[in-house]
Amino acid sequence: MHAREPSPLDPTPSLPPGAMDDSPDLDSGEPAPTAAVLQASVPAAFSGERLDKVLAQIFPQFSRSRLKAWCEAGLVQMGGQLAAPRSKARNAALVELQVPLDPEAGAFTPEPMDLAVVWEDTQLAVIDKPAGLVVHPAAGNWSGTLLNGLLARYPEAALVPRAGIVHRLDKDTSGLLVVARTLEAQADLVRQLQARTVRRQYLALAWGVLPRAMTVDAAIARHPRDRLRMAVVAGGKPARTHFSPLAVLSTPHGQVTALRCSLESGRTHQIRVHAQHAGLPLLGDALYGRRGAPPLQIQRQALHAAALRFVHPASRKLLGCVAPIAADIVAQWQDLGGHAAELDPKAWHDDDAAA
Repeated sequence: MHAREPSPLDPTPSLPPGAMDDSPDLDSGEPAPTAAVLQASVPAAFSGERLDKVLAQIFPQFSRSRLKAWCEAGLVQMGGQLAAPRSKARNAALVELQVPLDPEAGAFTPEPMDLAVVWEDTQLAVIDKPAGLVVHPAAGNWSGTLLNGLLARYPEAALVPRAGIVHRLDKDTSGLLVVARTLEAQADLVRQLQARTVRRQYLALAWGVLPRAMTVDAAIARHPRDRLRMAVVAGGKPARTHFSPLAVLSTPHGQVTALRCSLESGRTHQIRVHAQHAGLPLLGDALYGRRGAPPLQIQRQALHAAALRFVHPASRKLLGCVAPIAADIVAQWQDLGGHAAELDPKAWHDDDAAA
């Protein structure tokens, strides 16, 4: 990786950027205590534009709504004077942003971590995320996330919204994620996801038997009574998952099927919800798993994002990556009497092999 030259759009390097959040928590009276002051000069191209729009360009780690609220709270100065959101940006004027001291303020702090990088170039990276790693900061997880690790490995990601994250995996789901390293790559990858042309295939271990391939086409929304869960709900967001059986084991506690799962959409907990809906709850799943399931070796849902395929934003070539199935899933399958070769994603399709 090559070091990036400083840009006039960069905040002061020694100060940590804050969190992206569309619902800032600010008092209406005195300005909030601050953790840091970020500085940047207004580029000539933005002269005459509304200040809140310009702020979103020179401090992209924050949402525009949050920056506007900070302006209204007296936390932004331009040329040494307090500035309102509608103020006109002046060419080369020094903008100073006081970042409020709150838990989210450290959410975008770079934190070195050992990331398993399957592929990387100047445009993007494909990461094999371990189970237990939260992807994006949120309440209860303001640090130690994949986003923090990405900012440490790729400092330029601070200029890309959400540090380039374009899709997520649940905390306890392992496997492949693609992240963008430039604004152009992020926009292109988001378009591919919206067009459903990104191919994502998962390996899951489920209670029950699936005799032949099937598709679950069922809308998903928040569970009407349990806000921690999602559910198949009429009127929810459209969701479609394809399931194919790979192998079946007979165990003292019932039959277990290794499933290949292909997503067309990407709703929260989609595979887990659709598998339960089809009568195939995943092993180890604390939210959607089989009631009265016996104790297992695996301590999380047996779900791994094994294969990922998309068009490279710059070269326009098809890029395919495969991640070996996580060790705890393989160990659980073998403990039940299966063979590791039955779970190998490289045998699924030749065109899903790593590039």
